[in-house]
Amino acid sequence: MIDIIGEMPTKPGIYFFKDAKSQIIYIGKAKSIRKRVRSYFTSTHLKDPKTKVLVKNISKIDYLVVRSETEALLTEANLIKQHKPRYNVYLKDDKTFPYIKITNDDYPKIEIIRSKNLQRDKHIYFGPYSDAKYLRKVMKLINRIFPETNENYRKLKISFRPSKDVYQSIIKKIILFLKGRSNEVRDKILSQMNHASENMMYEDAAKYRDQLDIINNFIMNEKKISHDFRDRDIICVSSSKGFGLAMLIKIRNGHLIGTNKFNMKINNDNDIRGNTKIFIQQYYSNTSDFPQEVLLDIDINKKDKLEIWLSDLKKTNLKILNPKRGEKKELVIMCRKNCDLHLNEIIVKNKTSLDYLSKKIKSLKKSLNIDTYPRRIEAFDISHISGKFQVGGMVSYKDGLPYKKDYRKFRIKHKKGNNDYLSISEVIFRRYSRIKNSNGVFPDLILIDGGKGQLSSAKKSLVSLKLDFIPVIALAKKIEEVFIPNSTNPLSISKTSPGLLLLREIRDEVHRFSVKYHRSLRTKSLLQSRLLKIKGIGENRFKVLINTYGSLSVIKKKTKMEIFRDTRIPIDICRSVVQEIKD
Repeated sequence: MIDIIGEMPTKPGIYFFKDAKSQIIYIGKAKSIRKRVRSYFTSTHLKDPKTKVLVKNISKIDYLVVRSETEALLTEANLIKQHKPRYNVYLKDDKTFPYIKITNDDYPKIEIIRSKNLQRDKHIYFGPYSDAKYLRKVMKLINRIFPETNENYRKLKISFRPSKDVYQSIIKKIILFLKGRSNEVRDKILSQMNHASENMMYEDAAKYRDQLDIINNFIMNEKKISHDFRDRDIICVSSSKGFGLAMLIKIRNGHLIGTNKFNMKINNDNDIRGNTKIFIQQYYSNTSDFPQEVLLDIDINKKDKLEIWLSDLKKTNLKILNPKRGEKKELVIMCRKNCDLHLNEIIVKNKTSLDYLSKKIKSLKKSLNIDTYPRRIEAFDISHISGKFQVGGMVSYKDGLPYKKDYRKFRIKHKKGNNDYLSISEVIFRRYSRIKNSNGVFPDLILIDGGKGQLSSAKKSLVSLKLDFIPVIALAKKIEEVFIPNSTNPLSISKTSPGLLLLREIRDEVHRFSVKYHRSLRTKSLLQSRLLKIKGIGENRFKVLINTYGSLSVIKKKTKMEIFRDTRIPIDICRSVVQEIKD
């Protein structure tokens, strides 16, 4: 390893630590790649315990040279968001964040989008918003004040669209409004109202008056907390017991316009400076809404470098301040108190959920001897008749209860006949390659309805995807035996164990689900083969019948006149349908 380090460049860039399976476990930036990487392998007695564990797991090192240390900051933030390495700190919300997007068109659209990694393009974005209630309030106000921008013209029966210049002037007001410049928007509308009134354009004046009423009401309800009208973001990061939370308070034009809370994956509770710096990198690399100042309650390392990077992103100067007194200090104290309070809520809520965790989940963890509570379980079964209409079913359970939103159906694609082993291997590979490619959430446990053969096939697919860290077991139907990989004998689990009862419930549910899907395909195929024989029934009319009635049994109960009335298929063809299915 030391020989490899000696060949690394002394230029700025990104370094990647990988484990024995070539999985990225840490991403870092450096002014000199060689010096920074070498530091991990010298004076290890000075390193904290988590760094020692990291170094022990390094089997391979890669690097990427960039043009400057400032560019390395942005590259590191984007790569951490993409790969989420085990030993890095990062925003751990696996959801996408909502933004307000104003498109770069002659008539720009104003829409809410969701994104994990915001792309910098010619469009204008505001966000991310973690407070959905506030976001809905803002969009509702925009639609009320400026109804011309509403996309639903046909629905609202608005036949008149303003000229391009007028529309663009409206967009400029909306941008000011989203930047917290409500007073400026009000002044512009007031000027337009007065001009319309002076020129006896009373209908326009009334429209501006209504807009003024709405925006004045909004301004009265805004909380003014700063007297110098500067744009500020106040940031605090709290961490305890492995939980992390970042709070960001937005002040625009002296008014508090929103608070955002972000869950963080923290490795070191004591490194508040480092955790805060990483949050700043990741948050501002994914927004285009920059303040003039960022207020913190701590000093961070290499603050000047971070200021240069932020200023480059903003295109104007941006300062990071650590106020010691006055109004700014009071704002930071307010942010710190709120951040600590919300973190405590998360810790209490998580502790409560663990305290009340189902006996079945606790029993299962103990019986299977796995590292984590199997709170999310996904189960698979294959269904067919002599290799025909082969399908796979998957059900999902969360905290011991069905989570039907995540149920999945699979049409088996291989053409090798009745081969349950190959079918289960295919389904497992398709399911988890998709999750891996989309950075989705993996289950805590995979359950296979079957025996050792099906289990081995599932395990092979996980190994090929380098996902063999996910526990996988099989539950045989006849004598309820639980098998684990690389063991010829079943686990010794009491037949009355709450954990085994949960496995049986899940196994029965996935069997029911896959059999139901198999039957629906078989019924549809039978119906299709019979109906398509009828003269006048082609693919389109077949689809009409299926969409209208769903199954052969329902059609059998219908008369020719009922079918004609429901589908508008010619009456003589309806007569043929009734005769065919009743024979």
